[in-house]
Amino acid sequence: MPTKKSMHLAAFMNAGPQGTVGWRHPDAGDGFLSAEHYMHIAKVLEDACFDLAFVPDALAVPRSLGGSFDPAIRYGSGSPRLDPMTVLSIMSAVTTDLGVAGTISTGYNEPYNVARQLGTLDHLSGGRAGWNIVTSFQDAEAQNFNQDKLPDRAARYARAEEHLEVTTRLWDSWSDDALVRDKESGVFGRPEEVEAIDHVGTYFQVQGPLGVPRTPQGYPVLIQAGASPAGRDFASRWADVVFCSHESLESGIAFYQDMKKRAADHGRDPDQLLILPAATTVVGTDVRDAMAKHEAFFDLVDHMAGLSRLAYHVNVDLTKYDLDGPLPSLEVVGVEGHYREVVEFAEREKLSIREIGRWYGARTEGNMIGSASDIADTMEQWMDSGAADGFMIQATHVPAAFEDFAAEVVPELQRRGLFRTSYEGATLRENLGLRRPERGEWRNRAASALAERRAGQDGK
Repeated sequence: MPTKKSMHLAAFMNAGPQGTVGWRHPDAGDGFLSAEHYMHIAKVLEDACFDLAFVPDALAVPRSLGGSFDPAIRYGSGSPRLDPMTVLSIMSAVTTDLGVAGTISTGYNEPYNVARQLGTLDHLSGGRAGWNIVTSFQDAEAQNFNQDKLPDRAARYARAEEHLEVTTRLWDSWSDDALVRDKESGVFGRPEEVEAIDHVGTYFQVQGPLGVPRTPQGYPVLIQAGASPAGRDFASRWADVVFCSHESLESGIAFYQDMKKRAADHGRDPDQLLILPAATTVVGTDVRDAMAKHEAFFDLVDHMAGLSRLAYHVNVDLTKYDLDGPLPSLEVVGVEGHYREVVEFAEREKLSIREIGRWYGARTEGNMIGSASDIADTMEQWMDSGAADGFMIQATHVPAAFEDFAAEVVPELQRRGLFRTSYEGATLRENLGLRRPERGEWRNRAASALAERRAGQDGK
């Protein structure tokens, strides 16, 4: 009998209130402003052998609904958010194997700062750092960084391509053997094994070298969630892990196949690109018990809270439209994947915008509501159908929903041979089954991206 493919698990957790109304749940903790909150979650995840904890981020209090930050503050949908790097440092300090990954925008951070921050975290965590690469998707973020509005998608991804070129070259500016630290001879390092990058491009001018030696993983694990054509191309070239969201198994399979093909077209081994769909799990003793839990959670959602979250994701003010009418076709500046998911579900269920708000505020991605066995069945189906290499587990409320998953679902997955019972590797890359990149290896990717951009410009 063939061996089942091993599943990877990541935990999606805000450095702030969880989701739209997770803070209202009777079992939700209220300590998101304390270090103990994140330390506890980190230990729960590591005890359950999760690959990594993943912290999203945004660089503004959302103003997408009605042009005001009032809904985001009133309902806790998208604010507040603590700095991910500080939170991840705390989580890594109380664990030894759990990977820690955070969101940093290429739009509003310089390559040198990003390379230094993540390189430091990778060293101090013993090779467990990851970077979720975003280009930012809200005008409110742009307005905190000397811009009136967000650049268009093409410009954001062009900057991101150059950002990755510079950041990876900075990580490569030291060889693995550059440090000597010979106290007897007095030689600390080999200068011939360190090089400047002398980059002069469209968006960045960076001399280098980086002030942080090459990290245990070579590069921290790179994560991306682009769903637009530009986002998919970027992710299939650069990312190690793709985080995605689907409303049906069929759309999940189509996305998985497309991303693996794009990776192969870029000359990559498709198995070195992991696809982790979002899965919001509600665990009960059986389906009826789990559905009762979900319905109680749904009752906590005000439609304006859900619409605030959706408007933040798509960067479109939904109050411009009749809330009791259908969702019109939108030109989405923000997260195209979430918009497609909403359209797919709303059209199938014939929902008004108001009804979409309530659904979106309590949606459970992946239809994973039931007993531990039911949820494991669904996960196994997605894996066997070629829609996933694992899952990004999203908790309705924290820490209790992560605790439920760890206590109930993880043992069931382990019993089926789908998930590890102990960590196999010393670094996040090793636990994910990803190769450590050789120094300079990814320069070819940067050169390829530049050639494609130039070819595209010449063809206009």
